[in-house]
Amino acid sequence: MEIPVGEAQRQLAALIERARAGEEVVLLQNGAPAARLVGVADRDAAQEAARRRRNASIDEVLAGFRAHPVNDGGPDAARSQDWLYGEDGLPG
Repeated sequence: MEIPVGEAQRQLAALIERARAGEEVVLLQNGAPAARLVGVADRDAAQEAARRRRNASIDEVLAGFRAHPVNDGGPDAARSQDWLYGEDGLPG
């Protein structure tokens, strides 16, 4: 259902009940959609779905890192500047 904001202000209690019943109420400002009323259960379901998508994306990125490890056998980062110093520990 779409309704102008001015009219929605006069019918807010009824619109809340409709949203709680599962209907989506879109508020129009200057004829364009500006906001949406949805029931809390719908919002919670949408947040849960977004959380699952986010976690799936994170898992996909982590799987890519595990499949292609960064360590290619090169020098360890802790020893990466050893070439700057001589055997005595002083700059070479």
